[in-house]
Amino acid sequence: MRYGRLAGVVAATISMIVFAAGPATAGVLRGPVRLVDDTDGGGSDMNMDIAVRQVTVTPIRAHVGDLVRIDVVIHDKGEGSETIPAQVYANGKLIGSQLFTFGWSLGQTDTHKTFYWNTSGVKPGEYRIKGEAFLWGDTSPFDNSLTVRQPLLLAAPGAPFPGGETAGGSATTGDPGAGKADSVGQKPAAEYSNGGSY
Repeated sequence: MRYGRLAGVVAATISMIVFAAGPATAGVLRGPVRLVDDTDGGGSDMNMDIAVRQVTVTPIRAHVGDLVRIDVVIHDKGEGSETIPAQVYANGKLIGSQLFTFGWSLGQTDTHKTFYWNTSGVKPGEYRIKGEAFLWGDTSPFDNSLTVRQPLLLAAPGAPFPGGETAGGSATTGDPGAGKADSVGQKPAAEYSNGGSY
């Protein structure tokens, strides 16, 4: 019965497509449909699992118009391969997105993504920076995002910072379960002004 299982999979797939389309849509699929091999009674045995392990913001004190660098480390803890977006947010607003593919290497691996946020035209204030990598079907989705604990402080161009601090510094928030610690560092402000280098 070499073709018996294959025929069952084909029939199950066709019935899923017909069921997903339904009579109300006149056979036109609306939105994404995910097909799975349900012949084993529960779908795939694959453990798809990624986690955002670390987010670093540099500088942590900047003036409006400066470039802010955001580094995100995403860890592949499971099996399988997929291409998904890595995204960064400032106070809940999407400020950057990059596609990446994980799972091509055996074992647990890290992906490093760097984003640059041009703060020209952004309102001065405090900004909570979050890194996120959403994976549909992740077996532990609670660790798919991480917010830097120290807010980014954006001051108006030329304005002083509270407490007489200077522009610069960095802040890192890491997943303590992965041995990544929080840190705050100091770097010269000249490295981060618009037009400077990183």
